[in-house]
Amino acid sequence: MNIKTLFFGITTDYVGASELHIDVEENTSIKDFKSVLKQKFTQLENINTYAIAVNEEYATDGLILKIGDVVAVIPPVSGG
Repeated sequence: MNIKTLFFGITTDYVGASELHIDVEENTSIKDFKSVLKQKFTQLENINTYAIAVNEEYATDGLILKIGDVVAVIPPVSGG
């Protein structure tokens, strides 16, 4: 299953793109998707935590991805 994945902030630098299509097995959870990301892009381990949104809504680790979903990887944001 091919999942459109958008990267923001420092994650764009770590993966070298702002958008990629990532192949995963059917019934992949967000928790499993994060593991796939860390295996493919080891520099993501430099970030302690990041949020995942699916179809523009924040997702929990238990959410199962479906065909056509768009995943966003959102790093921590600081500002002033």
